[in-house]
Amino acid sequence: MRVIAGSARRLTLKTIEGMDTRPTTDRIKETLFNMIQNDIYGCTFLDLFSGSGAIGIEALSRGAKEAVFVEKNPKAADCIRDNLKAARLADKATLLNCDISDALKRIENRKSAFDFIFMDPPYNHLWEKEVLTYLAHSSLADEHTMIITEASKETGCSYLSELGYHLEKEKIYKTNKHLFIRKA
Repeated sequence: MRVIAGSARRLTLKTIEGMDTRPTTDRIKETLFNMIQNDIYGCTFLDLFSGSGAIGIEALSRGAKEAVFVEKNPKAADCIRDNLKAARLADKATLLNCDISDALKRIENRKSAFDFIFMDPPYNHLWEKEVLTYLAHSSLADEHTMIITEASKETGCSYLSELGYHLEKEKIYKTNKHLFIRKA
């Protein structure tokens, strides 16, 4: 796994051993960033369920002004720290090594909403619904925030409208998909 473009282009990123994280493949990451590349420069980026930090690091490498990483697993958090240091992007990053709900509460008092919120939770556990339920009444996201969820192909999102969201687009890959969501 590597950084695709920007200031840290071609940097190989560390990942933790085992099945505790499921890194987004370079091909899927490149497709994702091709879709959002025009809005990345100068943005603020929240990377939830960060794993190795590859998505948030890609955003920083491409010119995001700030990224906040949330990862509960201490080994994965150490990996993110190492990757940020190797990419020389640590000064633009904040890492919260805690539970997702605690992290969201800790950053709630930001001056403004994030431009992008990306989440790649463990598949088929409805973590994305829990996060979206929280964000529905949070200042972390507004109608301009693009919320991107990586999920299994089977993951449904019929609940979005009742939470006050609309699905802008869905990109389906072989085994998973990206959902592009905004507040209605």
